[in-house]
Amino acid sequence: MTQPFPIPTPTDWRAEAEKALKGRPLEGLVHLDADGLTIRPLYGRANATEPVFAPRAADADGRPWDLRTLVEGDEPEAVNAAVLTDLEGGAASVILAGAVLSDSEPLSRALTGVAMELAPVALHAGIDGPDAANALAVAAKGSPRAQLQFHMDPLTAFATEGGSPRPITAHVELAANTAARHAGAYPLARFFLATGRAAHEAGGSHGQELGFALAAAATYLRAAVDAGLPIERALAGTVFGVSVDAEYFDSLAKVRALRLLWRSLSRAFGHETPAVIEARSSRRMLAARDPWPNLLRLTAAGFAGAVGGAEVVVLDGFSRARGRPDAFARRQARNTQLVLMEEARIGRVADPAAGSWFLDHRTRDLAEAGWAEFQRIEREGGLVASLHGGAIQQRVAQSRATLAKTFGEGGTHIVGVTKFVDAEPRPVSVEADPPPAAGDGDRCAPLSPVRWAEAFEGEAA
Repeated sequence: MTQPFPIPTPTDWRAEAEKALKGRPLEGLVHLDADGLTIRPLYGRANATEPVFAPRAADADGRPWDLRTLVEGDEPEAVNAAVLTDLEGGAASVILAGAVLSDSEPLSRALTGVAMELAPVALHAGIDGPDAANALAVAAKGSPRAQLQFHMDPLTAFATEGGSPRPITAHVELAANTAARHAGAYPLARFFLATGRAAHEAGGSHGQELGFALAAAATYLRAAVDAGLPIERALAGTVFGVSVDAEYFDSLAKVRALRLLWRSLSRAFGHETPAVIEARSSRRMLAARDPWPNLLRLTAAGFAGAVGGAEVVVLDGFSRARGRPDAFARRQARNTQLVLMEEARIGRVADPAAGSWFLDHRTRDLAEAGWAEFQRIEREGGLVASLHGGAIQQRVAQSRATLAKTFGEGGTHIVGVTKFVDAEPRPVSVEADPPPAAGDGDRCAPLSPVRWAEAFEGEAA
């Protein structure tokens, strides 16, 4: 008869840990993150929280998640060729950015041959989101089955650029009115992208990112109701955005936490609605001098988004820190997800993180931190008032300094930048980024993006 493996107790572990530490205090294994949350070295039944089960609502047309490709461009024919190549190569949907969004005529040309009833089309148009949404509505030719993802998100553009042409409240109202105008013709459309990406890319903590996303969602939902949309339609028309990076445990816990937070927020609005979460790879984690190790970071980010249960996963091209990715970089981003989906098959289990004492604990910790930040923003008068007053920018700046210190002191390494540095990295080709738009109307202190590797790359970048 086989003997079962012995189950060690916390006391057994403590004895072995103290032996390995050779006199150093056991408390040195306990860490605080940028939100002040405790991360312990061991999680088990003795300190377990209530189990968390937060799976994605449904498969994306038989696939575990929607593989979405980002195509940035100004020339309709070039964008169209890239979109068709990506869709034929395994992508299920697309995000468009660039000058092709300026009007329905170039956008229609860029979408020639794309069946929007089968392949969702999303937009990344910044403060001009309503104009781009109108252009996409025309390009869809009134098809009631078109899966349009307008992704209107003026708050992120305002926070990142530090300004908007008109009062930001007017831009939010315009987005809401645009949503109400197209809701009848396009019953499957989603209108708003509520994301904390601005806080994340500026160096914010997980809690600050989640709180920003919740506050943005609340702002858009209130504006949508004021514009005449029923709350259940406004909730169904809102996509939650979250950033995922190479710290895949925290990233996947953040996706799961966002699902819990959306459940609480939708209940507060009176209609519990399943979350639709778009996980997009972080740009603050990317290196520019030697972009090739970014492939490792992007793979980890894609893993986190998929295992965390995001409905949609978007990975940047590995060369994004240098400029717009070319066709090769987009193919690598697409194939990374295809390998995770079709070869690693990581989408075969619903919420594979469920039951992990650490990940369940971390999910709840991040959800509580995000809710606390959301409540803080609401007490400040809402997201617009917090941005105008600079309160959230101050908190993000403190987090940014804390996180930057871990890199500066060597507590966290960046492969290819601070460790395992290639003296002669291979070149990559990119397209030039357009100059950022300047806001000269409403103003706030900007949440300027940071890239952690930049401090160590110097002039070589």
